[in-house]
Amino acid sequence: MEALLEGLDPEQRAAVEAPRGPVCVLAGAGTGKTRTITHRIAYLCQRGHVAPSQVLAVTFTKRAAGEMRTRLRSLDVHGAQAVTFHAAASRQLRYFWPRVIGGPRWDLVDQKIRVVARAASRLGLPTEPDALRDLTSEIEWAKASLLTPEDYPVAAARAARDIPAPAEQIMKLYTTYEQLKNEAQLLDFDDLLLYTAGALEDNAEVAQEFRDRYRCFVVDEYQDVTPLQQRVLDSWLGGRDDLTVVGDANQTIYSFAGASPQPLLNFARRFPEAVVVRLERDYRSTPQVVALANDVIKWARGRPAGSRLQLIGQRPEGPLPRFHEFDDEPAEADAVARRIKTLLDEGVAASEIAILYRVNAQSEVYEQALASLGIPYLVRGGERFFERAEVRQAMIALRSAGDLDGSLPEVVRSVLGRVGLTDEPPTGGSARERWESLLALVELAEEFAASSPEADLPRFCAELDMRAEAQHPPTVEGVTLASLHASKGLEWDAVFLVGLVEGTMPIQYADGDEAKVEEERRLLYVGVTRAREHLWLSWALSRAAGGRKYRRRSRFLYSLVPENHPAARVSGGAQRPPLMKKEKPTCRVCASTLVEAQAVKLGRCRSCPSDVDEELLESLRQWRAGRARELKVPAYVVFTDATLMAIAEQRPTDSAGLVAISGIGASKLDKFGDDVLGLVRAGVGYSAT
Repeated sequence: MEALLEGLDPEQRAAVEAPRGPVCVLAGAGTGKTRTITHRIAYLCQRGHVAPSQVLAVTFTKRAAGEMRTRLRSLDVHGAQAVTFHAAASRQLRYFWPRVIGGPRWDLVDQKIRVVARAASRLGLPTEPDALRDLTSEIEWAKASLLTPEDYPVAAARAARDIPAPAEQIMKLYTTYEQLKNEAQLLDFDDLLLYTAGALEDNAEVAQEFRDRYRCFVVDEYQDVTPLQQRVLDSWLGGRDDLTVVGDANQTIYSFAGASPQPLLNFARRFPEAVVVRLERDYRSTPQVVALANDVIKWARGRPAGSRLQLIGQRPEGPLPRFHEFDDEPAEADAVARRIKTLLDEGVAASEIAILYRVNAQSEVYEQALASLGIPYLVRGGERFFERAEVRQAMIALRSAGDLDGSLPEVVRSVLGRVGLTDEPPTGGSARERWESLLALVELAEEFAASSPEADLPRFCAELDMRAEAQHPPTVEGVTLASLHASKGLEWDAVFLVGLVEGTMPIQYADGDEAKVEEERRLLYVGVTRAREHLWLSWALSRAAGGRKYRRRSRFLYSLVPENHPAARVSGGAQRPPLMKKEKPTCRVCASTLVEAQAVKLGRCRSCPSDVDEELLESLRQWRAGRARELKVPAYVVFTDATLMAIAEQRPTDSAGLVAISGIGASKLDKFGDDVLGLVRAGVGYSAT
């Protein structure tokens, strides 16, 4: 038992040794939350408070669940369930289906977007890929929020959702989607949770059998729970309180998908006898990175006092975070690539470096800059490791290798030598990528053998199958490019936070909504806390090389950049005052504060004179009509009348000016930006075809 507790700090130990019952662990970034909760599970099992098979631990990603299982195995805990919410519900529903529903089990929807497309087509709604993704997200949000189709319009308005179509149309789409799905006897992922909760709530015999099976529950990342997931958790508990939750309200970044920190914040109110432990010792990052993270989040609004965690760095001193302002994005990307080259030359592994951005469309310029210097990179969210052709081939070879003499790593290296693993890497290109994938499997075998000395080839193959199922790939050498949302749960020695300008961080559609702006602040906080040692924050005044430099850095940076730092000065050398409060949009004619959404879009009060270019406005209308016909969508899906009016009044001449208009984001910029800017610059009519 002492060996299990050895190495834990006082707060971690308090969480591990807390008696059975409700326990809330408020765990800041880098404070060892996974270590704490896995040691708590092991402690409860070793003390005989609960059998491993009676433990159900849930988290939100297959990767996190896989890591939890690996750690429990290393602590000699076998039989405890560590899975995602959906995986747990799927297993339970499969088991109870014959008694609760009867008949053949319904299959899972293979591609939900196809069913949404059929429903949208039936209703005459847009069916282009971007529109379908947006519509699907609204259905997912509604179901995660426990909303019926009839509930959706009022709830969407109350939540100030940036919806892709009129609420009444989305309500009809949601209804039609459910009808099509039920007619085909299909379930989507949200149905797994809904049906599981219903089975336990409505069937006493089923509920009793489940509750006899599981006695102890652990929920990781509890700040991300949705109302639907909370309902499932409540049905699992059935009035019991043997529950440990772990979370950090400062890292709530999925509100757009229905997540809410309220169950975490209200835990002690729901369970007055709960043990509450605060983990604030940060073992991940240097004190310099920790100090910046604390500075980012201290300006956050609306944080309940009990949820405010102040990280305390535990690592040795490191370099100060770097701030940089550039004339344009290509210059920013080039500087980032050159700095990465320096880090590589200094011995930092490429797999320990990440470039993080707000939207995926920002990655291209960094891919080009890295490629020009011959720096290998991986775009997170691309092809999954275990789906690569060379990895599938390698796993087939390993399964069919038979009995071979030697240690596990030696055997794996020998087998993979038959499918392309050489002693020296190829010079570059796709051959080098394939070689890196095979080498990663050898390194995984070394890691597996170190944790399980008795491991043989069949057990290693089983480990690979489990990782493939959990989407838990080994580390492949290359700089990671990822969105800030995709970086959650990961960490690197060096992190580059790029493109930190107004309209991107915070994202444009968040402006005017304090709750959304605060979520954007938390997203930046998540990005900062991914860095162990080296941290770079940068922004560019123009998107294109040589473009007009009128962007400004993110409002979140004004309290972070030291006053005497060169990057603290905007173009022309003028010092900006810190922005402690969100700037309100003002009329470009009379400078009055704008409140109405249409006035914000136009950039002027309704009563102020319009300087619209009537010829340009007509050209834009004709162009919109032509594009709407081409895309087979209503005209407003391309741009609303108010957006066309704003373009014709403000006459933006580059991409940054265009996205500064409310309602034009990265997606519409990519699809329509060149056309619109061409019309503005040319000043001539457009002939619709």
